[in-house]
Amino acid sequence: MNVLVVEDERNLADAIVQILENASYNAEAAYDGRSGLRSALSGLYDAVVLDVMLPGMSGYEIVHEMRREGVSTPVLLLTARTATADKVEGLDAGADDYMTKPFEADELLARLRALTRRRGDVMLDEVAFGDITLALDTHDLTCGDSTVHLSGKEFEVMSILMSSTSRVVSKQDLLLRVWGADAEASENSVEAYVSFLRKKLSHVGSKVQITTLRMLGYRLEIFS
Repeated sequence: MNVLVVEDERNLADAIVQILENASYNAEAAYDGRSGLRSALSGLYDAVVLDVMLPGMSGYEIVHEMRREGVSTPVLLLTARTATADKVEGLDAGADDYMTKPFEADELLARLRALTRRRGDVMLDEVAFGDITLALDTHDLTCGDSTVHLSGKEFEVMSILMSSTSRVVSKQDLLLRVWGADAEASENSVEAYVSFLRKKLSHVGSKVQITTLRMLGYRLEIFS
């Protein structure tokens, strides 16, 4: 899971990133409000840990703008403020949870798990596009009576493509979301897994194809 940390105290931001990476998350930090908003609007993250008091724009403004733009990524607000009115303001702006500083690492991780579980509760057991379905629990790709199992990376790439059918997904987007920002994988890795998936789509006899848009990325399309 990819987590964005927006915190202007660099030592704290880097410490949170380390906590998350130790718990097997992919984490990145932004150190001011405007860069944090740009990252949060990118759609690359599964959760945002967001400080309230930031240079450029506040955490309240960031989460409000995220929701205005239709970005539903779960947001956990961090602040030293303890007044109920501050918590209400953050939640009314669109945040999903609120935690006061200082905090324990275990509590941070527990709250993130709760947020992502909550988000998962509204998801189906499978996603579908055209004549294919992808089971989110077993990683099986099915077309009609034919089923093929996807490996871990194949599943992640395919699930991103199937949940992004209204837009083109770039190679860099896939690299970041599947392999992580610090991974040694390259665009060749993305191309290899797209090739694997094309073969599996052909194997199950699907009319769905992964098309390449030169200089842009990939998109699922249905061919008759």
